[in-house]
Amino acid sequence: MIMASTRRSHRAMVAGIVSALVLLGPSYVAPSHPLLDRLPRLVLWAWERPEDLRGLDRDVAVAFLAQTIDLKVDGVQVSPRRQPLRVDPETPLIAVTRVATNPASRQSESLVDRVATTVANTAGLPGVKAVQIDFDAVQSERPFYRQLLRRVKDMLGGRTPLSMTALASWCTDDSWIRDSAVDEIVPMFFHMGPFEARYRRAAAAGAVAVSCRTAVGTSLDEPIALAGKGRRVYVFSATVAEARRRTTR
Repeated sequence: MIMASTRRSHRAMVAGIVSALVLLGPSYVAPSHPLLDRLPRLVLWAWERPEDLRGLDRDVAVAFLAQTIDLKVDGVQVSPRRQPLRVDPETPLIAVTRVATNPASRQSESLVDRVATTVANTAGLPGVKAVQIDFDAVQSERPFYRQLLRRVKDMLGGRTPLSMTALASWCTDDSWIRDSAVDEIVPMFFHMGPFEARYRRAAAAGAVAVSCRTAVGTSLDEPIALAGKGRRVYVFSATVAEARRRTTR
């Protein structure tokens, strides 16, 4: 009975997501990595909370938080996923690493290498088809992240695609990530703070950088009309999004 209830809940959630996608407009940019084209167009984000996602349709993938890397003043703290994740063996997985920098940390070449190696190693986890990096970056931290993305991409080579999340501003009026060494940029059009109305207008008008048009991140509690269908859509449920907010403050 529990399993049947879980599957009904998943089907209802996926149906709601698919209905929301009817709002998408006509434009689409194909991903740069051929292996990304083989992944489902619908991806559920599974953050740091117990998740039982068995029973999903075969055209749904799961991007799960695999680890969190905190850059400390005196080193690096790596925290693997603490909560259970249950998926069917055939469900394609995307391993997400959350990186949190510290303005006082020494962002050296050796630090870039250590973090990049830790991120790239998630490609070897069972069922993983792509790697994703999630981070925030103030102005002074941007050179570090540019170098980190390039190093991870080099380590993955052509075997595993590299994806990254992005604030809505990074894909509209801030160009710093547009030539990043990644195969996919996922602009997150939810929980956008005081500039939400501005970014919603930009999304609806299709005023999004070309490099950000292969995918989009949204949340079921904040539906949004977007110009450009065919993208890979990453989705948080309201409860997962709330958990993510708590862990990234």
